[in-house]
Amino acid sequence: MELFLSRWDGLVWLLVLLGPTIFVQRRVHFEIQALFLLLTRRLNVALGLFSLLFFPGVFLHETSHFLMARLLGVRTGRFSLIPQVMPGGKLQLGFVETANADPLRDALIGAAPLLNGGLAVASLGLNRLGLVPLAAYANAQDWSGLFAALGALPRLPDFWLWFYLAFTISSTLLPSPSDRRAWLPVALVSALLVVIALVAGAGPWMMENIAPWLNRGLRALAAVFGIGLGIHLLLWLPLRLLRALLTRLTGLRVA
Repeated sequence: MELFLSRWDGLVWLLVLLGPTIFVQRRVHFEIQALFLLLTRRLNVALGLFSLLFFPGVFLHETSHFLMARLLGVRTGRFSLIPQVMPGGKLQLGFVETANADPLRDALIGAAPLLNGGLAVASLGLNRLGLVPLAAYANAQDWSGLFAALGALPRLPDFWLWFYLAFTISSTLLPSPSDRRAWLPVALVSALLVVIALVAGAGPWMMENIAPWLNRGLRALAAVFGIGLGIHLLLWLPLRLLRALLTRLTGLRVA
């Protein structure tokens, strides 16, 4: 077990962080939508403000699909950054139409926002928001140093701009169900190829040469989710308290 954890710590951290990240993101999105609705009392205006707030992330998400499709030689159709309410009450913040291609290219097009958004969040978190010292304090269990470093973050140059961009991009980098439609066949084919390689005796070579590279990639992705989760956790409680205050003041409740 210890050997597995040491070799695949990136996978373990990714699995640990993925669920909480999705849950907290959804709760924060709900709180923001509820605040806008309580303030404006008009659903269409609240949805418009919500869409405007997340425009940088939506722009990067849809542009990533578009550019990856063009790079892979896949035809593109309509491109929209205008929000639309879909059947079932879901809000579609944007979309780009692409022609059907082979599963590999479809999977890469679907994963493009995760790749580009992940790079952007990692760059903002590590280079602009000064999160590297926080990790060092946490690893050393220096809690006084950690809280002191947290308190100093807002004094960094343009901190709130970078925080806002990291928030919106991390909120919109996860692929939608349509983005993931080609992932299953690609995953099944990849798993079959791995099984064939193992049967052929390539297991030791793969563990020596491929596994470390793959684990580093998973570790980087887990770090992106960790940054996004931390940002959303910082916002969740203040937004929830603000919604409770507005609910008391207006007498309205959003469920």
